[in-house]
Amino acid sequence: MSILDTRVISSLEKVFPDCELQAAEWKKGSMLSNEVYTFQIAYKWNSLLKKGVKLHVVSTIASSVTMYSVGLMPVEMPAYGDHDDNVLRGKPGMYPDILYPICPDGLVLLPHQWRSLWITVNPKGKVPPGEYTIEVLFETKEGDLLARESFEIEIIGMELPKQKLIFTQWFHSDCIATWYKTEVFSEEHWKLLERYVKTAAAHGINMILTPVFTPPLDTAVGGERPTVQLVDVKKTQDTYSFNFDKLTRWVNMCKANGIEYFEISHLFTQWGAKHAPKIMADVDGEYKRIFGWETDAAGEDYKHFLDCFLPALVSYIKENGLADRCFFHISYEPGKDHLESYAKAGSIIMEHVKDFPVIDALSDYEFYKNGLVKNPIPANNHIEPFLENNVPNLWTYYCCGQYKKVSNRFIDMPSARNRIIGLQLYKFNIVGFLQWGHNFWYSHQSRYPIDPFRVADGGFWVPAGDAYSVYPGEDGPIESIRLDVFYDALQDLRALNLLEQYIGKEETIKLLEKDMGKPLTFDEYPKDAQWLLNKREEINKKLKEFI
Repeated sequence: MSILDTRVISSLEKVFPDCELQAAEWKKGSMLSNEVYTFQIAYKWNSLLKKGVKLHVVSTIASSVTMYSVGLMPVEMPAYGDHDDNVLRGKPGMYPDILYPICPDGLVLLPHQWRSLWITVNPKGKVPPGEYTIEVLFETKEGDLLARESFEIEIIGMELPKQKLIFTQWFHSDCIATWYKTEVFSEEHWKLLERYVKTAAAHGINMILTPVFTPPLDTAVGGERPTVQLVDVKKTQDTYSFNFDKLTRWVNMCKANGIEYFEISHLFTQWGAKHAPKIMADVDGEYKRIFGWETDAAGEDYKHFLDCFLPALVSYIKENGLADRCFFHISYEPGKDHLESYAKAGSIIMEHVKDFPVIDALSDYEFYKNGLVKNPIPANNHIEPFLENNVPNLWTYYCCGQYKKVSNRFIDMPSARNRIIGLQLYKFNIVGFLQWGHNFWYSHQSRYPIDPFRVADGGFWVPAGDAYSVYPGEDGPIESIRLDVFYDALQDLRALNLLEQYIGKEETIKLLEKDMGKPLTFDEYPKDAQWLLNKREEINKKLKEFI
């Protein structure tokens, strides 16, 4: 045992401070020239507390390398009580998740704890193909070497194709305003929104929840979330007029930062489409709510409003070249007992948005069978009937309810369970993926704000990590292990799409499944991180044959 023990490990490992490190070494990998590769260096200090340790990257591609310190998140509710066995611990404790930028004052080495550095390699297509060594040096502030580790990365002279999957992880503008104590759509709020959008897009999110009205999501009946309405409404007697200036600014900001698709916020309340979302308007000079929980969704007043608003919105969309970029929602997660109310809501809007995709997260096949939704988004544990019936342009999603067998990304889940979904999305030709919480920093039903650095479960509501994938830093987002690993899944998907161009879909799936023993499904897949790492290396090796 040295004074500083170190080990290079893969990004699919999670390093806990209170137990001995079991992770195998992972010191060599490959990547395509325009992707991002991640690995870790685990370390344990075997002496008294030491501060100010400096880290240095020595490599001919050092400018493409970024290091983070993996921070711990207090987790009180890691899983539901009847969780499956594919979790890390299933008990409360301090879990690795937060990717902090390296402190300018240096690293703090805590005695007898395993911790880790998170290292990203991002050549951005500008580094010539070849094999490169990345060395990381741990040094005292006096310049004495404590430890040295190295990783060999091969950059392959091919590029991943553009991401075809449409991916939305719901972006909550109000949570950003609440945490930073800024006025909604003030200049400071816009600056923060742009930073968060940029980080989201850099991790594969190419569709954004666009709050034409304050989204009626995860809100207690009778309660309301802060107003983040992008469309200004003016009511004069029974007529309405609309101003889209803020929406234009939103669209332009998002497009400038890599967003391609716009997901128009839900036009009816969650869990049944029985009410209208909160809608604010200028009424004779007074700014007030004109629709909300008190509004019958199928009533004449709200129908009249939508009959005025939707043609105006559709005209705006078409005039601004967004016709092939916009998707609409009716209501989030309707159940079988909501068939009637959902059908009524759909009948109100469909005559106006019939030329656009209407997508909703739901898991009962009856909604699609009865023609109530054109583009269903079943959960990944309820997708089989949709696959069996060859539903075209199929999406899938997961949230807190998908915690047995299937892929998900709770903090207590192995990272391999997060990343495997890329292979599943490829095999089953899934065209879109939805997850509800990119940055939901409120409690259950948005009753009060939470501190995402202390509360990972929304106030004993959902398994830790379900509600958000980024943390609020001083000036913008702080990434998480889960955010980065899911992006690895998206890169795996793109690599498979590339391989298919050379050998076809059938042969690509054969390569994928050849050592599995059974076909890959959404609830049957290899659980071992090493299998997943080796499979991606195998894909890369096959791709190299076509250079």
